[in-house]
Formats: sequence, structure tokens, C-alpha cells
Amino acid sequence: MDLLSLSVHVVNFIAPALAVAAWITLIYPLVWRQEQTWKAWKKKFVLNSLAGCAMLLLGLLLSGQDGKMISYTAMVLAIASSQWLLSREKTA
Repeated sequence: MDLLSLSVHVVNFIAPALAVAAWITLIYPLVWRQEQTWKAWKKKFVLNSLAGCAMLLLGLLLSGQDGKMISYTAMVLAIASSQWLLSREKTA
């Protein structure tokens, strides 16, 4: 596998985690309508993305292949849990 193919595979592997993290990070302030939720949205996006990528990697390691629905379910739950924990932080 050449470098271009490897990079395409890696980008396609992490794309679902990035998409769900971006969606939940940007939609959350609109749903809860709190001014302080827009603060530190970059930090929330990065931490949500890392939680999602970690779950996808764990699913790949445990099942032996990418794209299992249980991995995607765990990814969504990890990102939602991460967003919930981050939303509980007190903003000064």
C-alpha cells in the first residue's frame, strides 16, 4: 500500500468520528440556548473527536475489522458522553 492509499484509508477511518463530533459540538448550543456553551467550542470539538476516534480504534482492535455497527454505536455513545461531561464544566 502506497502513502496515498494509506492516507485515504486513515481519513476515511476517522471521518465518522469527526463528522459526529462536529455535529454535536455545533448543534448543542442551539438546542440548549445558553450563551456560555459557545465558549471553547474548539476544545469541545477536539475532545469529542478524540473520544470518537478512540472508540473506533478500540472497535477495530476488538473485532478485527472496520465498519462494524457496534463500533459506530460505541463511537456515538462516547462522543455524547464526552459532550455531556464537557457541558457540566463550570465556565467562568
